This record gives sequence, C-alpha cells and structure tokens, in this order.
Amino acid sequence: MAEKNYSKLVKALQIASGIFMLLMVILCIVLIQKYDIKVSNIPALSEKIQGGIMTLSFGFILFSVIKSFALVFPPAVVFSICAYMMPNYWIALVINIISVFLSLSIPYFLGKFTGASMVDTLKKKFKAIQKLDDFAGANEMEMTFAVKLSGVLPGDLSSLVFGAMGISYKNYMIGANLGMLPLVIAYTLFGYALKSVGEKPWVVAIPVVVIIVFILIAGIITKKLIAKTKAAREETRNG
Repeated sequence: MAEKNYSKLVKALQIASGIFMLLMVILCIVLIQKYDIKVSNIPALSEKIQGGIMTLSFGFILFSVIKSFALVFPPAVVFSICAYMMPNYWIALVINIISVFLSLSIPYFLGKFTGASMVDTLKKKFKAIQKLDDFAGANEMEMTFAVKLSGVLPGDLSSLVFGAMGISYKNYMIGANLGMLPLVIAYTLFGYALKSVGEKPWVVAIPVVVIIVFILIAGIITKKLIAKTKAAREETRNG
C-alpha cells in the first residue's frame, strides 16, 4: 500500500494560519489608527476593548492555537507581546501557559491522526527534522523535554512530528510542558520588563540574562542526552 503524501495538507494549514495571522495584524493596525495607539499606551489597550482583559486573553489564546498550524512561528513573540499588554506579569504568565498547553495538543493530535506518513512528508519539507535522529532510542519524556527545551526544532513542528511518531500523549505533554516552561517564564518576563524601558532601561537586562542562561543550560542538557543515547546505541550494537 502506497504511503500517503501530506504535503498539500501541510501547505494548506500553513496558508490558512498565515491568512488568519495577517487578518489579526490588519485588525491591530485598524485599532492603532482608530484609538491613536502608541508604544507607550499599548498596555492601556485593554481598557478600550469591549470585554477588556478577558477579550485580550481569549484573543492571545486563539492566536496561539491558530499559529500552531503555521509550524514555524516563534512562540516567544506571542509570549512577549502578551506580557507587554497585560496589567501584570502573573496574568500574562497564566495566559501564556494555557496557550502553550493548547498549542501543544492540537498539532500533536493532527500528527497522531496522520501517522508515520506525515513524518516522511515533513522530513522532505523540513530538513531540520533529521536532528531528531540524534535522540533515537531516548526515553519519550526525556526526548520531548530536550527538544522543546533546546528549540532544535520549531515548537509546533516538533509537536506534529511527536504525534506522528506515536509518542504517548502523557509522556509528550509532561516533557513538552516542562521543556517549554523556562521559555514561557523568560519571554513573559522580557515582555513585561519592556514596559519599564523608558524609566528603568536596565530592567530589560534581567530577562535577557535569564534567557541567555536558559539557552546555555538547554544546550548542556541536550548534548548530554544525545551523548547518552549514542552511548546506549553503541552498547546495544556491541552487546
């Protein structure tokens, strides 16, 4: 039986999510012109939107879910903008965590539904997926954690691949959420710190340092896991 080629499906999802995000950008431009919004008063935008914070929260969560079909859109942008517009850090962090949970699940189940043929399709379209071969043989939770933490693959793309690989949803969600958590915390902090750029420019240095430390730690953990899996494969071959 011939394997299915999902190239058209992947392309259609990327185009549809791209159109949605473009419409969101146009809406933002319209709101900026209508309310004379400047960088300095963006955080006050919630007061001018019907429903206020609840409406904005729903908008960010919806945007995060839809953008997951683009596969390569950086979530850090959404985390930072959300934090900049929300009245305090903790509200933004909760919204971003909810967004992550939903955006992790939807591509995963799409991959689960399409199966191994989707992996073959994606490997032809995104060469970066071949990096997953370095983790072959690793524990499902460890592999998911390391890939999400290190960002060796765009987040939504890796979610789709993990679903198509048949990785346990429980192991995937635990590993993925733990791997994404430092990124969510750091970029939410970065977006919130941007509010103080005018009065306290040095404040932005704090999340930047956190992000740099996070990247270094992620690199160390990923290298150790890859080395561990390679050693295990060698031992299996020699044994």
